[in-house]
Amino acid sequence: MARLFGTDGVRGLAGRDITPELCVSLARSTAEILGQTARSEGRKPIAVLAHDPRLSSDFISNSIAAGLAAAGVDVYDAGVLPTPAAAFLTADLQADFGFMISASHNPAPDNGIKIFAQGGHKLADAIEDEIESSMATEHKIFIGNDIGRISRFADAEDRYTVHLLGSLKQSLSGLKIVLDCAHGAASAVAPQTLKDAGAEVVVIGADPDGTNINLGFGSTHLSALQAQVLESKADLGIAFDGDADRCLAVDENGQIVDGDEIMTILTLGAKARGELSRDTLVATVMSNLGLALAMQKAGVELVRTKVGDRYVLEEMSEKGYTLGGEQSGHIIFTAHATTGDGILTSLQIMSEMKASNKPLSELASQMTRYPQVLVNVSGVDKNKTDDKQLLDLIHEAEVELGDSGRVLLRPSGTENLVRVMVEATDSGTAQGWADRLANKVRERLSLDLAQ
Repeated sequence: MARLFGTDGVRGLAGRDITPELCVSLARSTAEILGQTARSEGRKPIAVLAHDPRLSSDFISNSIAAGLAAAGVDVYDAGVLPTPAAAFLTADLQADFGFMISASHNPAPDNGIKIFAQGGHKLADAIEDEIESSMATEHKIFIGNDIGRISRFADAEDRYTVHLLGSLKQSLSGLKIVLDCAHGAASAVAPQTLKDAGAEVVVIGADPDGTNINLGFGSTHLSALQAQVLESKADLGIAFDGDADRCLAVDENGQIVDGDEIMTILTLGAKARGELSRDTLVATVMSNLGLALAMQKAGVELVRTKVGDRYVLEEMSEKGYTLGGEQSGHIIFTAHATTGDGILTSLQIMSEMKASNKPLSELASQMTRYPQVLVNVSGVDKNKTDDKQLLDLIHEAEVELGDSGRVLLRPSGTENLVRVMVEATDSGTAQGWADRLANKVRERLSLDLAQ
């Protein structure tokens, strides 16, 4: 049987994979595992609950709340807020754990359940396994006064906004920004926060109806933002994904600024101010070679992790680093957050623009983005990437590319496919080697061949 938890919580098609019954069982098991400390102290566990505006988020959120209350947990329902808000509020309220209902950048029919431990941290794999095992057991029955209470978390948005604004050292007045909220969880809180920070704000993609989240807007569909930045003559644009735990930017010329370029801007600014712990940035293996070269030039060590913001955060927490992220726009500032936060990132980008008095295009030019080609090869045995002929071809590519390129062969964590990524100084070389390697993967690792 497949593991219930994926790389970022529980995901699936709402109504088929994620049902009310699953939600209640998951909630009760979470209460049993993560509520142990509270029970040992003779008190009811406390949980924070938030969700994005998908149509299915209501029934999932209500089912989670019901399961928690039935398990003797007091629930503080924050309503529609971003994922990083749920993480922050879990810590700020000193709750025992928190839930966020969202499928992030996925289309509206999908949904997901993210769980945060005490302090707003994502769960370790071992804890997820404990929760999943508990779902197969009988749950304790709570009655009378032992049943939990479900309350509206009335000042949740205000607390989160104050927290975000507290990360700024100056007003953002004089800067004009276009915000694309992906018809998602940031549709209300992001525009108001940026206005409170002093910026002039133009808003698009902020009319959620339950079915349009991520539809033609947001960080996976940047054309609308690019056009609006040019039309509005804005200094920059920011696009969130559905739950606003990440963002991508567009400069004043309508050019995309990805997560690697955002990390470059923020890292170099922090280093100049002496605020970059151990002069180190943490990123994943998918980050562009240009990021590594920019960091090398600036005297910053780049530490790479597996793909996934949870692995970035684990490395940061273990070693005490303060800045990390992903090319996709998950940026983590441990001084202010326990997870990626798109609104926080947008504030920090604008703060760097204000402090340097430079346009976003000039700040982004501190990194040269190398051509990067990614090919997903399906229908292969992903467990046999140690094939000698394949390794020999990888070595040949690495020798030819030298310091001006990079090869990454990575088995998918969820599907029977292998991802082939090649970077080079020109797109033709990158594409050529990616195609050769992908063909070799098909030739040597074919499932038909294995049979």
